[in-house]
Amino acid sequence: MVLNPNSNKPIYVQIAEWLETEILSGNINSDEKIYSQYQLAEIFTINPATAAKGLNILVDQKILYKKRGLGMFVSENAKEMVLMKRKSETLQQMIEDLVSEAQRLAVSEAELIEMIKSVKKEEEGRL
Repeated sequence: MVLNPNSNKPIYVQIAEWLETEILSGNINSDEKIYSQYQLAEIFTINPATAAKGLNILVDQKILYKKRGLGMFVSENAKEMVLMKRKSETLQQMIEDLVSEAQRLAVSEAELIEMIKSVKKEEEGRL
């Protein structure tokens, strides 16, 4: 993963999202120790405080938990929490943006649904 310093998203948010993606993809599992702020800082060549801020977002959301003196670990239901979060926040926002753009372009609901079905079918063919 490469962080985008030109993105509208702060680096610490990109770090948190990257860790969420690692959890979703199964690269990091429940109760597994996660990277420390110093490891993340080295991996991404960023300030450790920035990395810590990204980790703390996930701690605040209960996706990660701290064990004093041992580090941070992935919560038992982290994958499910990330899935629900992404569905309710990220996907919802994308759908709202898509519907708004479709309205500006005078795309009917039926056309939009057909476009979504077509893209989904293409994606399923790639898997």
